[in-house]
Amino acid sequence: MDSYTLKNQKGMEVSIITYGGIITSLKVPKKGGISEDVVLGYNSLAAYEKSNPYFGALIGRYGNRIAKGKFSLDGTEYTLATNDGHNHLHGGVKGFDKVVWNATEIHDDSTASLVLTYLSKDMEEGFPGNLETKVIYTLTNNNELEVTYEATTDKKTIVNLTQHSYFNLSGDFS
Repeated sequence: MDSYTLKNQKGMEVSIITYGGIITSLKVPKKGGISEDVVLGYNSLAAYEKSNPYFGALIGRYGNRIAKGKFSLDGTEYTLATNDGHNHLHGGVKGFDKVVWNATEIHDDSTASLVLTYLSKDMEEGFPGNLETKVIYTLTNNNELEVTYEATTDKKTIVNLTQHSYFNLSGDFS
């Protein structure tokens, strides 16, 4: 597991760990030059590894619930791992929030990016197809954090990717 911090020229910074592609901190500058962390998270990897409400994590293969952990595609019924009673939630027992992503940093004059990639193998958590997933976190000099998702597969499948940060824009977590 590695940790990366992207910074821009205006004092904004985002910290991301490769475990779950988790945003662990997003510091935004306020008036007077003071920065505040505006995302909820933990101070240790061990806390993220325990059951938690997906703080800051990448969610997949499928964000949301799939009733009874089953779906049909072209007449074939697939049974997924269930982790929310009888339902499949946010990718299952070992969704994208619990895998270690490969990371590459990219920088230019106006942005800093972290490119995360992960190969979800055919039938992982019950989903068909090898799914090559790429998520790009980009911090711009306009104090924007952009998240871009890309996925390709070798079989027909379902996919619904998202990011699960909890924000408190005042930065006051007390």
